[in-house]
Amino acid sequence: MGPPPRRRLRQTLEAYALLTPSLVGFVLFLVAPIVGVVVISFFDWNLMGSPRFVGLANYREMAGDSEVWRSVRNTLYYVVLNIPAQTVLALLLALAMNRRLRGGKVIRVLFVLPWMAMPVALGIIWNWAFDPEHGAVNQFLSLLGISGPEWLSSTTWAMPVLASINVWQYTGYTMLFLLAGLQAIPESLYEAADIDGVTGLQRFFRITLPLLRPSMLFVLVTNVIGSFQMFDTVYVMTQGGPNGSTDTMNFHIYQQAFQLFRTGYASALAMLLFALILLVTAAQFLYFRKRTVYDFS
Repeated sequence: MGPPPRRRLRQTLEAYALLTPSLVGFVLFLVAPIVGVVVISFFDWNLMGSPRFVGLANYREMAGDSEVWRSVRNTLYYVVLNIPAQTVLALLLALAMNRRLRGGKVIRVLFVLPWMAMPVALGIIWNWAFDPEHGAVNQFLSLLGISGPEWLSSTTWAMPVLASINVWQYTGYTMLFLLAGLQAIPESLYEAADIDGVTGLQRFFRITLPLLRPSMLFVLVTNVIGSFQMFDTVYVMTQGGPNGSTDTMNFHIYQQAFQLFRTGYASALAMLLFALILLVTAAQFLYFRKRTVYDFS
């Protein structure tokens, strides 16, 4: 028999009372803003006057706006540059840290420090480092007899520079999650593999990588979402230039909303960004759904 009705009611009320602060925060700071963006996307509003309902006009304009699709291509290019490099480097570092090296804890802290820094401050520092005349990068290249390009003024190099900065900042943070995944793999599996004469490379592809998929899924989903929303570095270092080559979707939304005061159009762009993130995230979950093992026993 379950608890008496009065006790069950009291437990239910206590549970709702404990959940209320989180639910209020969830509704006020997540659900309400999302609903607000959806509603505003059907209006023409400059943040000052009264909103004017325009229906799907913002979405029709967005579909034919070449600058919007350029920002989509730039964002996808940034994701492709950033995610593979960051994931591979983080995995290599996690494998190295999993060997229980002397001073390993200190090394982990050093790798995570860039993630703790403010993106705006890092943007200013890296802006100086990639200065074509006085920056540390070109000064170092000159010692090797190489004439460095004008990194942030080049349509070829500007986006790779921004991606490399993000890789530098977040690789250590990503490494921690992959390291936790590595340490959750039972040592008995490796011992059994050694008895069967499995080589080191076979151990990695047949044991480590398959059992690391839960951590890999989390890392890929969160990092891809973060990459799609990249804004700070672009705002500080390039302002979307040169010639729009680093004009990402988040920066384009910012321009439309707070420089051109086209809030309705910016909201429609935000819905496009949301749809792209949702599509990519769903594809990741579908890929990992039947390939992921959560129980190692």
